[in-house]
Amino acid sequence: MKEIRINDFVEQAVERSDYPPEKIKSILGNETVAVLGYGVQGRGQSLNMRDNGLKVIIGLRPNSAGWALALEDGWVPGKTLFPLEEAAEKGTIIQYLLSDAGQKDFWPKLKPHLTAGKALYFSHGFSLVYHDQTGVIPPKDIDVILVAPKGSGTTVRKHFLEGRGINSSFVVHQDATGRARERCLALGIAIGSGYLFETTARKEVFSDLTGERGVLMGAIYGLWLAQYEVLRAKGHSPSEAFNETVEEATQSLYPLIAEKGMDWMYANCSTTAQRGALDWFTKFRDASKPVFEQLYHSVETGEETRRTLEANSRPDYRVNLEKELKAIADSEMWRAGVAVRALRPERQEKK
Repeated sequence: MKEIRINDFVEQAVERSDYPPEKIKSILGNETVAVLGYGVQGRGQSLNMRDNGLKVIIGLRPNSAGWALALEDGWVPGKTLFPLEEAAEKGTIIQYLLSDAGQKDFWPKLKPHLTAGKALYFSHGFSLVYHDQTGVIPPKDIDVILVAPKGSGTTVRKHFLEGRGINSSFVVHQDATGRARERCLALGIAIGSGYLFETTARKEVFSDLTGERGVLMGAIYGLWLAQYEVLRAKGHSPSEAFNETVEEATQSLYPLIAEKGMDWMYANCSTTAQRGALDWFTKFRDASKPVFEQLYHSVETGEETRRTLEANSRPDYRVNLEKELKAIADSEMWRAGVAVRALRPERQEKK
């Protein structure tokens, strides 16, 4: 474990070296990990655990799109691929990785299979924290644990195949067996984490929902769109507006920030760029901070949860989602993105 000190705040980070393969096998070797759901997290985490030698089974609705994808990935019906309830019955550790709305809907069917000594695993605190809306209240005689990768399941899998690890948070929410912590940490490394930091379910879901709607997805797209639209209105071409808004950020500057930090990136750009960034970042902070405060309040009060569950439970949810995503794909900014990305030399070489 590695100690992290920032001012007076001290944290302990669990590293991959703390849980080498032989230790993971000693902790989880007699367990059957039943992964319910085969979305991006379910797929990425289950494939990594399988590659790490754990006994993994998948639980899905037969004949669903996820079932077909699982077959492509080599899961075998009746051996490693089962209907949801059958997988839940067989698993000693249940990874509950259905969508948040799906977790609410399936909970009454899952609960009878959560017998004493099992572990219930989440990758998001949503259902646990907002149990007044989801109805998810685990029985007292099971372990309840959480490992939340800080990235898409696609990235979890990609980093694993590259020999890297994604950072993840972990939570020991309920320890009924005395083994909840070791089960949680062994699973955290087995799914592909490079290191893990401890939190609570409440803090995980508050930060996660704020981040998704904020700088990770919602806010960053809003900023990009605003800048793109201003540049286009001032006569700049679509490719120039896209390059200055998205392409330079994702292909040049963000990788530098990821590698060395914002201070290093500032120190290694032109003096004109430095001056502009230092003069303007406080204006953007001051303009956006009230929006973030409003967003956090919406998360904290459960309003975001209510709207999410309501929208995602509608029978026409998928149809409406496709319409919203298509509107983004068909917008000029992202049509420009398709054209600009196609010009990258590595894409030309693959043709």
